[in-house]
Amino acid sequence: MKRSIAIAGNMGVGKSTLVEFLARTYGVVPFYEPNDDNPYLKDFYRDMRGWAFQSQLYFLASKFRLHQELDRQPGVVALDRTIFEDAEVFATALYQMRKISKRDWQTYQSFYEAILDAIRPPDLMIYLKCSMRTLKERIRLRGRRIERDVPPSYLKRLDRLYEGWIAAYDLSEVLVLETDRLDYIHDLVHRLDVMERIEALLPPELGRPGC
Repeated sequence: MKRSIAIAGNMGVGKSTLVEFLARTYGVVPFYEPNDDNPYLKDFYRDMRGWAFQSQLYFLASKFRLHQELDRQPGVVALDRTIFEDAEVFATALYQMRKISKRDWQTYQSFYEAILDAIRPPDLMIYLKCSMRTLKERIRLRGRRIERDVPPSYLKRLDRLYEGWIAAYDLSEVLVLETDRLDYIHDLVHRLDVMERIEALLPPELGRPGC
């Protein structure tokens, strides 16, 4: 039976790690965010106000194609970051910061609403959250140049938007995992707890292998 799991959360919270864990543990098919393909990113970082709309529209179209591919995939799939986050968090942040004009925002929203009517929501949304201190430390440790330059005020804005979005999200089951001290990779107790909580929401589709 076809099922999809979406992993959501701020940068540095551990989305890719959880997708990899699900792929290893259950054999689900992983789908990752194709950020590196955006041809507008260099221009965007040079001139955010001039290129925010084009960059976000590209992300929206790219994520729409990814969701379509995911919908065609049989079995159970896991997605690292969703189209909902693109619109409800990242594009919204840029609009709030006045990097996207009201006219362009209305155009963006019309595309987003049309896409929502055309895609299937995930069967399970796993929302990862942690403290701002932990986010900053993880971003520092993984050393991605673009992320290192992100101002703390922007991270906090994203965090607020994430909290507001997930509180209102009602398209599927939601599992919230606090990741500050969660270590399901090395700690058996943590691993079993995460597995039990996921399996409780997708019981027949995920067969538990040996731990």
